[in-house]
Amino acid sequence: MLVLMRVIAGSFRSRTLNAPAGMNTRPTSDRLRETLFNVLAPRIEGATFLDLYAGSGAVGIEALSRGAASVAFVEREPAALAILRGNLDKLKLTTGLRIHQSGVGAWLRRFNPGSAQKTGRATGFDLVFLDPPWDAAAEYEATLRLLGAETGLLADDALVIAEHRRKERLADQYGALGRTRLLEQGDAALSFYAAIRMMRQNQ
Repeated sequence: MLVLMRVIAGSFRSRTLNAPAGMNTRPTSDRLRETLFNVLAPRIEGATFLDLYAGSGAVGIEALSRGAASVAFVEREPAALAILRGNLDKLKLTTGLRIHQSGVGAWLRRFNPGSAQKTGRATGFDLVFLDPPWDAAAEYEATLRLLGAETGLLADDALVIAEHRRKERLADQYGALGRTRLLEQGDAALSFYAAIRMMRQNQ
C-alpha cells in the first residue's frame, strides 16, 4: 500500500510522490517537511545534502527542488528503494544525486578517520537528515554518535537534523555534536545538532 505525498516548494512544487506505508519506513509528513525546510531555507541553496534512512526520498527530493547542489540518499530496504527510484524517474531527476543501497551504520563507518580524503570530497556534507524507524532507539544513538565522531563527513558548519517521536527524548550531545534546537509538531519532533566548537564560536 502506498501513501501519496507532495513536494512542498521549489522547482517541483505540488508534484506528487509515492511513499511506502508502515512505521518501518514512515514518511515524513508534508506539514513536518514544510516546518523543516522553513528552518533550512537560508542554507539550502547550493548545499550538499545527506538523506539517511531515505525511504521514499521525499526529504532529499524536497532539498533538490529548493536548490540543493546535490543529495546522497542512503537506504537499504529494496521496497523503499524501488519507490525512491520511481519518484526520481517521475520527476526526471538524474543529476545531482546518488543512491547508496546500504545500511546507514555500515555506510557511515566507511568514513572513519582518514577515509574521507579517499572519497575526493574537498568538504563534507552541509546538511544531514536522519529518520530511522521511531522504535529503533539504538539506531538514533549509533548514527548520531558516528556523525559526531569528526570523521570528515560533515562540513565545519554542518547541521544535522533527526526526526523522532515527540515523547522519545534524544541526548543533548553526541560526540562533537550538540543540540541547538528542538521543534515539536503533533507526535513528531525535530532535533537540530551542530558542531559544538561552532556553537561556541558563535556565542
